[in-house]
Order: sequence, then structure tokens, then C-alpha cells
Amino acid sequence: MKIFEGYQRGVNLGGWISQCVSYEKEHFDTFITEADIEKIAGWGLDHVRVPVDYEIIVTDDGTWKEEGFSYISSCISWCKRHHLNMILDLHKTKGYMFDTEAVANPDLFFTQKELQDFFVMIWKELATRYGCESDMLAFELLNEIVNPDYAGKWNEIALRAIKVIREIAPDNYILVGGTNYNSVSKVPEIMMPYDDKMVYNFHCYEPLVFTHQRAPWVIGMPEDFYMSYPAPVEEMLEKGKVIPQAAAGAMFEDHLDGEETSIFEPLFISAVRTCEERNVPLYCGEYGVIDRAPLADTVRWFEDIHSVFEKYHIGRSVWNYKQKDFGLVDPHYEDILEDIIRNL
Repeated sequence: MKIFEGYQRGVNLGGWISQCVSYEKEHFDTFITEADIEKIAGWGLDHVRVPVDYEIIVTDDGTWKEEGFSYISSCISWCKRHHLNMILDLHKTKGYMFDTEAVANPDLFFTQKELQDFFVMIWKELATRYGCESDMLAFELLNEIVNPDYAGKWNEIALRAIKVIREIAPDNYILVGGTNYNSVSKVPEIMMPYDDKMVYNFHCYEPLVFTHQRAPWVIGMPEDFYMSYPAPVEEMLEKGKVIPQAAAGAMFEDHLDGEETSIFEPLFISAVRTCEERNVPLYCGEYGVIDRAPLADTVRWFEDIHSVFEKYHIGRSVWNYKQKDFGLVDPHYEDILEDIIRNL
């Protein structure tokens, strides 16, 4: 399978200029600094994924916010100094966000041309400002399309954005994911590659009832829920019934069964074959384990998923560097941080 060179081992900078706990200048100036980029480079990683919400860089009436762009530009400069590549991920656009509770009607994005025009306008501006950094900067069109009914429409919107980007920035890699929160099972539904600089993107938190155990934002998740890892697939599926199956992950979409505990290879194989047939790199933009899970089991989970990443040369970026319930540098992971880094 084609390799996404320079983007094999990375970490997300979520919570900085996306999903912010604060929109004050102090937060933006201190949450991530050059020292953090230096630390990440010291871990031996090759890139960072930088989620950004549209409100950071543009108002709803289309006025650009230079201060917001300055944080993106600073991160690019830091990465260049410390020899890291970077993925610029539009985590939220006007009218759409993966957190469907945070947007009045996220499906409107797929039916209202003015919202799609705004999205394309954002990417035209980002390509104009940063297309010159193609040797170290990739573009991720939009984080986690949710509703599978709009797979075809999303492909149309993505293609429109890609064509606009390519008029300005012919050489930056462009990442596109599928529906069901970038489910790996939906990779075959992604549009055919526009050119040889396109990458298929997925996210993996399988099994969700392990990686998100006791997460308060997961509908139906009991406050006292506990799950160990590994476990037989039958047990994972049974425990997964505590949450709505539409949110339970690709394990349920692909109907895994049996007593095997290794789930990642059978989950990934369809996406791998699709990428081999289309000569497209495969990339996992998010994966990780919540800070409520048992530490030893967390290490085992990382070991398992990374063995499959390595086998098929799948690039990846762990969620998350800091805070957001998954922060690697937070106290919860202190005793296993070296083990996790070794498996990134």
C-alpha cells in the first residue's frame, strides 16, 4: 500500500484552537507553545495534527480574523524549526460539527449551498495562505462526517473544495474521511482519488465501550461502567449494547464475531484493500484511550493497534497531546507514558 510519507507517527493538538475550554487570548497563547512542539519532536514523532474551528479564523459574515491565523502560522514555524510536518484539520465549519448536539441542524450543511460556499471559501483562503508549505503541510477537509445518508453529497462537496484548493495549491496532500465519524468501514465509500496527493482518513476508538468507558458525553454510558482489554469479541459486543449501536463503532457495522480478541486487522482490512486498489495512502487521524481506563489495559490496546498500523504502513496521529480526557502529558498517563510513546 502507498505510504503517507512524513505522516506516519503523530499526535493531535486538540483543545488549542478547536473545542477550546476558553476563547481568551491567554488560552491561545499558553495552551500550546513552541516548547510543546520541541517535546513532541523529542519523542521521535514526525508530525502533529492541528484541529481548528472556523470561528478562530473567520466570522459568520466572512470577515477574516488575522489573530486566529497567527496561531496556525506560529505552529507552522515551530514545526519547521523542529523538523515536524503538520496536518491542518478543519474541525468545524459554519453549520457543521461532528458534535451534532453543538449545531442546531448539522444536516443543513449538506443541503444549503450557502453553507457549502462558506466551507469552500475557507479552504480557498487556507490554500492561498499556506499552499506554499506543501513540503510539510497537509490539508484535512473536515473532521468526522456523521450521517451516512450524506456519503454521496459529502463526496460532491469534498470534490468541489479539492478543485478550488488545487487551483492555488497543487502539491499539498489533502485528507478526506468517510461517514459514521470517519469510520474505517466507510473508507470504500470515499470518492475516487482526485490526484496522487489524496489520502483516505479514518478514526479508530474501537471498541468504543473500552476507549470511552464512563465518558459522560457518550449517550447511555453508565457512570460506573468498567471494561478491561483485551476481551473476546463476543464480550466486547455484548458490553457494547449499553450504548446506541449507531455510535458503538465499526465492530457493529462489520458484524465481528467469535472468541478472538484481536479486532483491528479484520476491521481495517477492507480499507487497506481499497487503498491498495486505488493506490491511496491510508491514515488514522485519531485514536486513543480515555483517562478513565485501566493503565495496563491501555498499554495493551496501544500495542495491538500499532502492530496493525505497522503491518500495513498506516500513518496515524494519537488523540490527544494535552487534556480533552485523553491527554498524554496529563498526570493519569505518567506511569505508562514511555510505553505509549514507544508504541506511537
